[in-house]
Amino acid sequence: MDPQTFVRVSIGSLGLWTQPTRAPSTSAPPASSLYSCEIRLRGFPTQTAAVPLLPSPEAVPERPIDNPAVVFYLGESDVKALMVSRCLRASGSCLEVAVYRRRRRSRCGFGGRRRKVGTFRLRVGPQWGEGRPALLHSGWVDLGRSLRGEDRPPPELHLRVNLDPDPRYVFQFEDETALSPQVVQLQGTIKQPIFSCKFSRERRYTDVWDRASQAEATSSCWSNSNSDDADGDGERRERKGWRVMIHDLSGSAVAAAFMATPFVPSTGSDWVARSNPGAWLILRPDPPGQPESWHPWARLEAWRERGGAAGGESVCCRLFLLPEGRDDGVQIAEVLISADSGGEFFIDMDRQRPAAATPADSLPTAAPLPGAAGGFVMNCTVRGEGKSSKPLVQLAVRHVTCVEDAAIFMALAAAVDLSIQACRPFARKPKKTEPSSSSP
Repeated sequence: MDPQTFVRVSIGSLGLWTQPTRAPSTSAPPASSLYSCEIRLRGFPTQTAAVPLLPSPEAVPERPIDNPAVVFYLGESDVKALMVSRCLRASGSCLEVAVYRRRRRSRCGFGGRRRKVGTFRLRVGPQWGEGRPALLHSGWVDLGRSLRGEDRPPPELHLRVNLDPDPRYVFQFEDETALSPQVVQLQGTIKQPIFSCKFSRERRYTDVWDRASQAEATSSCWSNSNSDDADGDGERRERKGWRVMIHDLSGSAVAAAFMATPFVPSTGSDWVARSNPGAWLILRPDPPGQPESWHPWARLEAWRERGGAAGGESVCCRLFLLPEGRDDGVQIAEVLISADSGGEFFIDMDRQRPAAATPADSLPTAAPLPGAAGGFVMNCTVRGEGKSSKPLVQLAVRHVTCVEDAAIFMALAAAVDLSIQACRPFARKPKKTEPSSSSP
């Protein structure tokens, strides 16, 4: 498998220092002010981060760059677009860090306006496209202006900007997951078949699932699980028994996902709720290459809720690793996906660090990887409910040592995609009306 070129631009070690004024009474910075920054890169959403106020220039932030404040991931086409902009524009493309000061809310509930402190710009240079690690900036910069109304020199911003190669494998489901599509690897305009995906609804257990189901105590989730299409949802009020098998080119099963907990509406509701989520069990052969014995790798929970980054209704997907020798799972991701327009499920320690997150050196891998580090692991882009979805999956190369490693993430992606449909609202049963008795 040949990876595609990606780079990771990380910004960390943020800190602000303002020199004290000559008057002792005003030597300390105002306690009512807070500092933050907006970090912009052409073609990407603006990201924000807090900027701590430092007591002196020697108090350099010790936050390591492997735990940065902001990260941008750029594909080869993104880098080319930035370089073209650099050639066409006199100023060129820039990474821009704009620092702002705002006031805390007063006792009466009103807050002051945000005030711009200054801006640091870092031009996009040729090294962005060389595919090699580079330290783009490290140290203090003068923001070039004084804070309005204060008699002091311009503030200084400390930051560190790193550029690192982050190659990825990119896969695409060629059709909807429920139509048992082929999975291809994308390399430019070339599509190379890698896996096949087999979706089914099971009526009862089969031998291949026995060990996995015993390990997760899911002995009741497969019974009476006939087809549950849209026409039957109003009567059955449950969705269960769905499963996905991932096969390699030789036809061997290399990963799987099945519903370990049915998707059912909560009491008095039409929705699968957080209090009682549906769940998938993600499986891999144990040992690899012997699909007659399956081992639980992760558990994916999903439910529907109101609200989210874009408002409206969302499907929340929460992933737990199931390490050997542990009774409980380790949560590593919880992501909201728009129920209407879809979105991205991701495992990325740079973007999300849940309270119960696994350490950076124990990130999810289908098999143990020596020297595995944090950062990006995978993402999966899916569409909203009722729409034809062909999941697009990206995997970090460092977390994939063989085809079987990639297969487990394909099973996870299929489970995420099917969860959008499994969490759609259930039709309410029509209320039974008692026949009215007519008086003689």
